[in-house]
Amino acid sequence: MSRTDDERAARLAEALRSNLKRRKAQARETADDAPATPSPATPSPATVAPLTPSSEQP
Repeated sequence: MSRTDDERAARLAEALRSNLKRRKAQARETADDAPATPSPATPSPATVAPLTPSSEQP
């Protein structure tokens, strides 16, 4: 590779590292802000109908 290719590769590598660090920091902030309770879309065990064994079906 030529010198300019090496410099470009180094700049790209640094940009990728900084982007990854930024995305990880955002993910940590989002995880910290997430509610501790489960979302309403998750059914509780009391609201889920029990499964019946297949041998009881006609």
